[in-house]
Amino acid sequence: MSWDRFALLHARVEAELAKALQRGHGLGLSEYRALGRLATVPGGCMRMQELAEAVGLNQSSVTRLVARLEEAGMTRRDLCSDDRRGVYSVITDEGRARLAGATPTYERSLAAALEQAGVDPDLTPLVLAVRGS
Repeated sequence: MSWDRFALLHARVEAELAKALQRGHGLGLSEYRALGRLATVPGGCMRMQELAEAVGLNQSSVTRLVARLEEAGMTRRDLCSDDRRGVYSVITDEGRARLAGATPTYERSLAAALEQAGVDPDLTPLVLAVRGS
């Protein structure tokens, strides 16, 4: 029963985040998360498999995701300077700028989605747990 409530909360929040990022910044939620992960790692680069695991996608999905990000100029493929064994996805200055512009929208939308979900008595305990209250 509690897993079903968690799944419901997750679905509601994800839907709100996806709508807000797409509407406000032309970014999908997975694109935003990929940029966020790339921005936090040393050198701004990750192997494709690492990126797939970090954002919860399979290999073919992350390949399509990275292709979209590259086409938009937000990432590029490269050899990472500290490990030349594989192809990496590297965040660009444009990607960092898009991430920075979208982050306030993401944070506001997350807070609003949790606030809205917290009104549902079945979800209130989960929302409190997520917020650390």
